[in-house]
Amino acid sequence: MKKTAIILGATGLTGSVLLEKLLDDDRYKTIKLFSRKKIDGLPSKVKQFVGDILELESFKKDFIAEDVFCCIGTTANKTPDNALYKKIDYGIPVTAAKLSKANGIPTFLVVSALGANAQSSIFYSKTKGEMEQAVLSEKIEKTYILQPSIIGGDRQEKRFVEKIGLVVFRLLQPLLFGKLKKYRITEAEDIAQTMINLANSTSAETIITSASINLLSKA
Repeated sequence: MKKTAIILGATGLTGSVLLEKLLDDDRYKTIKLFSRKKIDGLPSKVKQFVGDILELESFKKDFIAEDVFCCIGTTANKTPDNALYKKIDYGIPVTAAKLSKANGIPTFLVVSALGANAQSSIFYSKTKGEMEQAVLSEKIEKTYILQPSIIGGDRQEKRFVEKIGLVVFRLLQPLLFGKLKKYRITEAEDIAQTMINLANSTSAETIITSASINLLSKA
């Protein structure tokens, strides 16, 4: 039986790559997007629900699918206010997990980050770690938390400083081996493919590290 997928964060780097892949995946008959603005030019396979996703509970009756892919994430530059940052990076994924549990959705996948730790003194890492704990506490049948390193890919928005940083970091990749290998750039293409592969697998692994993402994307 063909499935329905939900994507949160379809306008971001990883989410947009994931959307393209799911459009070409015959296992999925419907793709539901929940976002604050509509994406033009998408085929009829896509159903869009536009509104304030900080109030995701208001979409509960339409939040029905087999697989939920949560690619939500912001940055300190885009969202300097810590309270709003937490509402996005913690609040949206956790609410999505609660809705998934309430509506009987069996598979939930979320993009977190390398170094996520609820006990961390670093706000970013602490927020991601707390999000992971809250998502896992919902005990959804199949839960996968991906922890990529720096995410590489062709971003729609032009962040000059970040782009220069990625170029420099790519030059350093050959020096990152052994225990440092996990810090290599994780391509958005690999994250998206790994999410799809996991959603259609019976893997018992829950936390998917950056090194595992690269391997699982080829599976």
